[in-house]
Amino acid sequence: MEDRKLTVRAVERALDILLCFTTRSDLGLTEIASQIGLHKSTVHRLMATLEERGFVIRDAATEKYRLGIRIWELSAHMSRSDDPAILLLPAMERLRDRLGETVSLYLRDGSERIRIQAVQSDQAIRRVAPVGVRLPLSVGASSKVLMAFATEEDREELMNGPEWPVFIDPEVYLAQMGDIRENGYATSYEEREPGAAAVSVPIMDRKGNIAAALSVSGPVSRLSQETLHEYAPVLKEAAAQMGLMLS
Repeated sequence: MEDRKLTVRAVERALDILLCFTTRSDLGLTEIASQIGLHKSTVHRLMATLEERGFVIRDAATEKYRLGIRIWELSAHMSRSDDPAILLLPAMERLRDRLGETVSLYLRDGSERIRIQAVQSDQAIRRVAPVGVRLPLSVGASSKVLMAFATEEDREELMNGPEWPVFIDPEVYLAQMGDIRENGYATSYEEREPGAAAVSVPIMDRKGNIAAALSVSGPVSRLSQETLHEYAPVLKEAAAQMGLMLS
């Protein structure tokens, strides 16, 4: 039993190491050890195994690590016809071309949302939305959509969780969730990020469950609160078409 616990712990630590590369493309041993809170000698042993298996590559000149070919081999198998990030990309590009703003696609992952796809605006002043970014579910247009159309049990569990902000009034928030479900969209105006605004709608699958949140975002200089509400029907139309593409 003890050997099994040690094996599981090693796997968890190895995965924690790989997750360090979600924010940086190359990292040194000290940086990795600091991020995951382990001694450098422990990290060094794990990195040696990951390097041997091809999951990381060490640059001899800089002594920094980057993701290896095995990661790209695994990611290639994600590009299937049922992957929303790939399947919905052309429709997202058409929406970007129509509205001229950045279009993003979000999924809920535990108590966070993750941006799995983004099509950047072509305008000089724009909101850049990097893929892979994780954001809290408590604020932001897409967060509110993912929460509003989640099951009541999931919503209650998240709101009672340790990461939920204490300054959010539950009654006010739940009333807002009801309005979002009734209207079919959510907006945010400098709610999470100064100078940025967004409008988001749910993408529902054929079974009527929320599959993702679709959003359009940009600077407040172009996206006034009135404009956000004007864009909502356009997003709803696009999301309805996208939903039909999902199984």
